[in-house]
Amino acid sequence: MNSDINQNNKLEFVERELQEREKNNYLRQLNPIYPKDAITIVKNGKTLINFSSNDYLGLSKHPKIIAASQDYLNQYGTGATASRLVTGTYDIHEKLEEKIAKLCNKEAALLFNTGFQANTTIIPSLVNKKSLVLCDRLVHNSILQGILLSKAQWKRYQHNDLGHLETLLKKAVSQDYNRILIVTETVFSMEGDQSDVDTLIQLSQQYNTLLYLDDAHALGIMGEKGMGLIANKSGIDISLGTFGKALGSFGAFITTSKLMRDYLINCCPGFIYTTALPPAVIGSIDAAFDTIPSLDKERKYLLQQVDYVQNKLINLGYKVASSKSPIIPVIIGNDKKTLELSQYLEKNGIIATAIRPPTVPRNTARIRFVLSSQHQPEHINYLIHLLKQYHES
Repeated sequence: MNSDINQNNKLEFVERELQEREKNNYLRQLNPIYPKDAITIVKNGKTLINFSSNDYLGLSKHPKIIAASQDYLNQYGTGATASRLVTGTYDIHEKLEEKIAKLCNKEAALLFNTGFQANTTIIPSLVNKKSLVLCDRLVHNSILQGILLSKAQWKRYQHNDLGHLETLLKKAVSQDYNRILIVTETVFSMEGDQSDVDTLIQLSQQYNTLLYLDDAHALGIMGEKGMGLIANKSGIDISLGTFGKALGSFGAFITTSKLMRDYLINCCPGFIYTTALPPAVIGSIDAAFDTIPSLDKERKYLLQQVDYVQNKLINLGYKVASSKSPIIPVIIGNDKKTLELSQYLEKNGIIATAIRPPTVPRNTARIRFVLSSQHQPEHINYLIHLLKQYHES
């Protein structure tokens, strides 16, 4: 037995970590809620307007989508009961993949259980220790975890600085990498701003790299008929979308070539070794894709409200990140002050979660306000009223 190990205090590292997080205002806790509708929740017996949900179009409560989910549940049962390569591929899984590929004008699609699972297991399937990955400095943690698991060499380019990306590419092509992968988000989950997708495609083709784009926060609210920023664009090797945001459900998918789809079915552990998405979820996704193309009016209203809120908050003196999406980050900086603002809003009937390091860089703690097409002008104006009062006090 190793005498250095104190058997009576083997969890000391756990206690120490939690104490340190509490000291630095980083400690996180679960807070159960009950969703009354698409934009209001009940927490500790109090009804709150929700400005933190990614349900951009309110589809999680859409009656047709709920009905489709119940119908699939009744027909196919509660679970797929096996992985896709065993007996977990039902006809509804393949039909949904075919529908997605057609809507996005891509060769093929493949379902995954979560966006995190997809990013953390697809990336290691594409690159190895002889490869180089180039990613935006602010990519989602799931992308970073995928890169680390791949054991590839990796470098980050400055946020949305494609000139810096090209500088890294110029150096990389003269070195002995077996392949180069560019990976980033189209809409950044904590910033709300967008990548230049066309230039990324151009650079990828010019330097002969693989290109992987995470389109999770664009799907449903951007692009033609809400199909995201990557639909109808060629030159992207893998595009990721998720169902737990604007589609109001759960799960993820990629669009890609038939060749790449076959490769991942055989070589991606996150696909191979997990039970398939349950039928009720497939039903809700299928109905959401039937609904999304008809919601141009809702998308237009939503993006108008984004401009309205941004301008109001800037005029009030808040530091607002330049967002082109329903994600509007108000940068407070100090962790304690960010928590205080979140608590003030909750006391007055609004839930808006404080986002702190390590989710965002140190000294950039923020309130990440998220708008929905279901927020009415009175909800939005009440939020602005509270922020005006708080700022003035």
